[in-house]
Amino acid sequence: MNNNEVVSMLNTLIETCRSGQNAFRSAAESIQNSEFRRLFNIFSQQRAQFMTELQSEVTRLGGETSRDSETVTQPNRTVPLKAANRPGGLRDEATVIADCQREEEVAVNDYQEALKADLPLDVQYVVKRQYMDIKDAYDRIRILQRAA
Repeated sequence: MNNNEVVSMLNTLIETCRSGQNAFRSAAESIQNSEFRRLFNIFSQQRAQFMTELQSEVTRLGGETSRDSETVTQPNRTVPLKAANRPGGLRDEATVIADCQREEEVAVNDYQEALKADLPLDVQYVVKRQYMDIKDAYDRIRILQRAA
C-alpha cells in the first residue's frame, strides 16, 4: 500500500471518528439517563482523541488531514438520527441507543476494512488499538440496547 493510500485510509477513519464524536455528543445532549449521558460523553471524547491520533499519523506520513474539512463526504457513511423528540428536546432512550448502535456498527466495519489493508506496522498498531476500543463501545451499546 503506497503512502497516499495509507493517508486516504486514515482520513476515512478520521471522518468515521468525527461522525461518531458528533453522534455521541448529540446522544448525550438528548438523553435523560445520567449514566448513559456520561457514557456517551466518554465515547465522544474518546473519538476526539482518536481523531487527534490519526491526524498525527497522517501528518507524520507527510499527508494532509481532513482536520479542518467538516464537509468531507463518504459514500454510504451517513447514519441518520431518528427524530423521536420528547418535550424539552430529549429523545426516547431506546431510539438514542439504537442510533448509537448503528453509528458504532459503521465504525466497526470501517476499522475492519482498514485492518484488512496492508498498513505500515506503526499505523496498524494505532488502528488496531482504536478498533479494540470501538468494538468494546459497540458491545457495551448492544448491552444497553437489550436492556432498554
